[in-house]
Amino acid sequence: MLNKKQFLAIYKINENKLEELNIDWHDLEAIYNDFNKYRQSYETQAELIANILRAQPKVHSVKTRVKDARHLIEKVIRKTPERRKKYGEDFKFTVDNYKNEITDLLGIRVIHIFKEDWEEIHEFITSMWDVMEIVANIREGDNTKEFEAKDIEVCSRLSGYRSVHYLVESYPTNKKLIAEVQVRTIFEEGYGEIDHQLRYSHDNIPEILGQNLMLLNRIAGSSDEMASLINVLSKSFKEVEVEFEDKIREKDKKIIELKDKLVNNNGITNVEKESLIRDIDEILKKE
Repeated sequence: MLNKKQFLAIYKINENKLEELNIDWHDLEAIYNDFNKYRQSYETQAELIANILRAQPKVHSVKTRVKDARHLIEKVIRKTPERRKKYGEDFKFTVDNYKNEITDLLGIRVIHIFKEDWEEIHEFITSMWDVMEIVANIREGDNTKEFEAKDIEVCSRLSGYRSVHYLVESYPTNKKLIAEVQVRTIFEEGYGEIDHQLRYSHDNIPEILGQNLMLLNRIAGSSDEMASLINVLSKSFKEVEVEFEDKIREKDKKIIELKDKLVNNNGITNVEKESLIRDIDEILKKE
């Protein structure tokens, strides 16, 4: 049961606000109870989506979360004015419509190591599910070419938050399920978690904390760039190593062939000798 007095105190909502928005507390209670009724099912379904994502080779790890029931009610209240602008002043959140209107009831967070891994994960998500919406959250100044090339909406966040959000439709049962899938690098995940904790523990982040938070954001962005460079260099070194090994094998093969000629030919003509000398000189040049 949702305790009205306790809820309003926790979320610092004045009861007059509910009256202004013409929100019936009984509707909120009904949504709260309905959501809790299906919560365990949501957790199972979130894990099902997560397990599919874990099969993608570029995925480092996957986290799941089902929205807290009280956070859901707070969001219903907060989103009511926005929905009325969209649908009209008679709109109300109800048990029948909240699952389609609140699209982050199920949250799946996909973490990858290198920035360039995102593209393969993106292709995987769009091939596995019907995607309703994609938004790339970026920091002002970030390169957006890869998102623009795929016609992905870009949202510049003042907080420096970076993550690509997908709203996907899934049918684990005969009813449609909407889940929010967030894809970000391991460095973006670290920054995002710290930013989230600070913003929830402070009504207003002190200036000194805000400045250091933005410094951390820049460091996280630079770390992503550095990791990508290391990844490219590593691949280049591997290519050189493979090429070198191929040349060594080719050289060894020719030396064996020359040995065979010397062993198996008792009477070697001058022309053959000159040919062998040229072959040996060629091998030495390659060395």
